[in-house]
Amino acid sequence: MDSNPDPKPQNPNPPPKSPPKNNKDFLIHLETYLAKRDGVDKLLKISRYAAKIALASSLLRHHTPLSARLKSFESSVGVSRKAFRLGKFVQDVNALRAIDAASHSRLSLILSVVAYGGEGVYYFIEQLVWLGKAGLIDKRHLNLLQKWSAWCEFVGYFGSVSLKVMELREIEVQERCAASSVDVAVVRGIKCGEEQERLRKLREKKVMKRLSVVQDLADGLMALADIRDGRGGVLASPLLLSSAGMLSALISTHKNWISC
Repeated sequence: MDSNPDPKPQNPNPPPKSPPKNNKDFLIHLETYLAKRDGVDKLLKISRYAAKIALASSLLRHHTPLSARLKSFESSVGVSRKAFRLGKFVQDVNALRAIDAASHSRLSLILSVVAYGGEGVYYFIEQLVWLGKAGLIDKRHLNLLQKWSAWCEFVGYFGSVSLKVMELREIEVQERCAASSVDVAVVRGIKCGEEQERLRKLREKKVMKRLSVVQDLADGLMALADIRDGRGGVLASPLLLSSAGMLSALISTHKNWISC
C-alpha cells in the first residue's frame, strides 16, 4: 500500500484573479493631482493657450461666432488662473527663509534671492491685478500693476534660469563621477548596484532640470512681451507666444504629475 496521501484535487472553479489596479491607480493619481491648486491651474493654462493658438493661427476666420467665444473663454480662464494664485507668494517667502547662507556660494545666494524674490513679488501683485479685473480695485491702476507684475516676473525668471544652469553644471559633474565609478566597477567585475541607481537618478534629475529651464525661458519670453506691450518683432508673434505658453503648461503639468 502506498503510504503517500493522494494529492488534493484541483479546484475546477478557481477564484478569479483580481483585476489590474492600473485604472484605479490612475484615478487615484488624478484625484491627488486635481486636489492641488497647481494641478487645476496647469489644466486651465493648457486650455487657455490652446484657445490662444487657435485664435493666432489660420485655423479660424476672424470675426466669427466661434472666434468670439474663444476670445471670451481665453479671457475668463486668464482671470480664473489669477484667482488660483491667491496667497501663492507665501511659498516664495518660505523659500527665502529656508535658504542656508552657509551652504551657498555668494553668487548662488544672490540668484536665489533674485529668483524667489522676483517671483514672490510677481505673485503678490497678481493678486491686485485679479482684484482690479474683478472690479474691486479701480481699473485705472491695472496697466501700471500689470507692468510691474511683468517686470517682477521677468526678473524672477532671469534669476531662476541662471540658478538652474549652475545646478545643471553641478549635476553633470556628479554624473561624470558616478559614471566613472560604474565603469571602473564593471571592468573589475565588482557589483555596483548602488552607484548604478545613483547614476540613474542623477540622469533623471538632469532631464527634469533641463525641462524646467526650457519652461522658465518660455515664460520669460512671454513676460518680456508683456513688458514691451507686444513690440518685439518676430519674438512678439501671437502664435509664437501662444506656443511658448503651451510648452510651459505641458512641462509644468508633467512635473506636477510626477511629483504627486
